[in-house]
Amino acid sequence: MADPLPFYRTLRDEHPLYYVQRWDTYALSRFADIWDVLAINDGTFVASEGTLPSSAVLATHNTGPVPDPPLSPMPFHANFDAPVYTDVRRCTSGPFRSRSVSRLVDRVRELANERLDELLPRGRFDLTQDYGGMVAAAMVCELIGLPTELAPEVLATVNAGSLAQPGSGVEVANARPGYLEYLRPVVERRRADRSVSALAIVDALLAYRKPDGTPLTDTEAAVQMLGVFIGGTETVPKIVAHGLWELGRRPDQMAQVRADPAATVPLAREEMIRYCAPAQWFARTVRRPFTIHGTTIEPGQRIITLLASANRDEREYPDPDEFVWDRRIERQLAFGRGQHSCLGVHLARLEITVMVTEWLRRVADFSVDTEHASRPPSSFQWGWNRLPVHVEVEGV
Repeated sequence: MADPLPFYRTLRDEHPLYYVQRWDTYALSRFADIWDVLAINDGTFVASEGTLPSSAVLATHNTGPVPDPPLSPMPFHANFDAPVYTDVRRCTSGPFRSRSVSRLVDRVRELANERLDELLPRGRFDLTQDYGGMVAAAMVCELIGLPTELAPEVLATVNAGSLAQPGSGVEVANARPGYLEYLRPVVERRRADRSVSALAIVDALLAYRKPDGTPLTDTEAAVQMLGVFIGGTETVPKIVAHGLWELGRRPDQMAQVRADPAATVPLAREEMIRYCAPAQWFARTVRRPFTIHGTTIEPGQRIITLLASANRDEREYPDPDEFVWDRRIERQLAFGRGQHSCLGVHLARLEITVMVTEWLRRVADFSVDTEHASRPPSSFQWGWNRLPVHVEVEGV
């Protein structure tokens, strides 16, 4: 995880299906293989052990298919297959549909400029946390019914949840009590008083009935919001900060993007997503025998899709280790694919577009303090959590 890219290249070239005996898990590294596997939604692959199983889970070698988790208490819905997964995802998806997201553009722009109004006079600040992180966290707060004043706390809590020593596993469950301290009260308040304006996600979860006919408890409903709470907060800021850094390191590309941001930023955004997305992998557990590269993976074994490797696969992208702002990108895997694809993909694209556009509009030049830029230890992410910058403001 200190620098996974050389290992990914070796895997793609020499071991496209790599068996990790310790975890009884196969790793897929080529774009086309992952693209095809993630499109299979017929129950061959399930997330019963989680899409980010911990090292403790992976240490158990299953002897056959893994059953779905119990319904009570109900864990995060991504651990289920259809219909439970699809029904609960539908409860949380309303605000993230394309049409709903398009109505948020003015609010995202307002939040971005509020942050820039505060940050730019300082001259020095953290591009990931102080700019992108605060905008993304504020949007998450508004979508789930938290006051935006809590955005700094939410951002810090989510950042802490992704930390882990390499090799130890993700262990996100250890941080969930901290997450639920924010989410459970939202559900409790909404259940007690629905006279205020609608909260689409919470209202849908309160109306949901499990297959046994029982409603979700406050804790169960809060757990179902973890994907919004975590994913909506941590990914976009790293893409925005890292993407702007890559542009800043290439003055010719920066000049081309600045020439017509309305036309160029959406193109540059897709390259930023491909090149800078921090998530490295997601897992599935095999429920039916599946054969690939001449090997049959048996029920109970796992398969890890190395999305970050796919993003650098020369079979899909020529010169993949080069950042090319107007690269032709016909397919993306950074947000996953299939039934477990990222719920917030439309909002993420909108936020990246707006934050990059407003930055280019208001910042004439900037430099990154590379000595203090940092990627914290993680077994899941390879993203720039800290990216200190010095800025020069237009007209100053």
